[in-house]
Amino acid sequence: MNLNKLKIWSVTDGSQGMISQVNGLSRHISSNIVEIKTDVIFPWSKLQPGLLPTYNWIFKNNISNKQPDILISCGRKSVYFSLYCKKKFNNLINIHIQNPKISSRSFNYVISPNHDNFYGNNVINSVGALHQFEKSNIAPKPNLLTCIVGGNNQHYNFSSNEADKLCKKLIEIKKFNTNIELNVITSRRTSDLLKKTLIKNLSNIAKIWNGVGENPYKQAIQESSFFIVTSDSTSMISEAAISGKPVYIYHLPFKRKSRRIINFQNEFSNLGISRNINNIQKLEKWTYKPLNESERIARIIKEKLMQDLK
Repeated sequence: MNLNKLKIWSVTDGSQGMISQVNGLSRHISSNIVEIKTDVIFPWSKLQPGLLPTYNWIFKNNISNKQPDILISCGRKSVYFSLYCKKKFNNLINIHIQNPKISSRSFNYVISPNHDNFYGNNVINSVGALHQFEKSNIAPKPNLLTCIVGGNNQHYNFSSNEADKLCKKLIEIKKFNTNIELNVITSRRTSDLLKKTLIKNLSNIAKIWNGVGENPYKQAIQESSFFIVTSDSTSMISEAAISGKPVYIYHLPFKRKSRRIINFQNEFSNLGISRNINNIQKLEKWTYKPLNESERIARIIKEKLMQDLK
């Protein structure tokens, strides 16, 4: 069977982190991919999946009658879509990425990161988050340090005061590593206030991308020899680990402590992928096997699909 011709629906709520995860897995399985953005009306939009039944009218997007072979979803809102399509279409294989917060029996397979502590007979656990980046054959620039900056979320309050502290740390790193070329890249969650703070304090020592113009993120992942990533994003840390290069985590203070984030950080530290930058001045070089969980998980899924689709 030619799996590359299977039709996949890649379903998310439209957020970039989730799109990266479903596309990262989908592209290793088939080239026939349809991206779908889904959303649900109130009260489904506020409730955990499984508490209310699903109907076609709860979705803000239309659902095609042309059945896919596989549906890969990521995120809470896409769980509803997957559950509904599983009832609507015969023999649909549905795969969910992340902890769905309902029984894994609602899916053919669930891909859940180790730090979520979600297990089951049909659950495949990953190291960190899946993503759509690939290991580059481009030789990295030996002195290029890229700092990837996130923003506020439910666990971290990335205030202007914390941005000032990050700037001081980067100035200190530049002082003790004089040959380093510093890039700073903001993300979609980086507020305008944080961007202004970065530009004010770092524009004389760093090249800063503030969200205007072409995003250099992919190129930076390929070319950098060192990374500093703020602790608010497990996805960005996982993406940097595709490089096999040192990933330093800049730890922000917790607004609300998360055991799953702590588990993630400990796992990456224990695997020799990341180190804490907060108390470090001199950068060190180390290597590890580039982390490409999308490729590894896809191999497992394809083996299982060959059995399922016989």
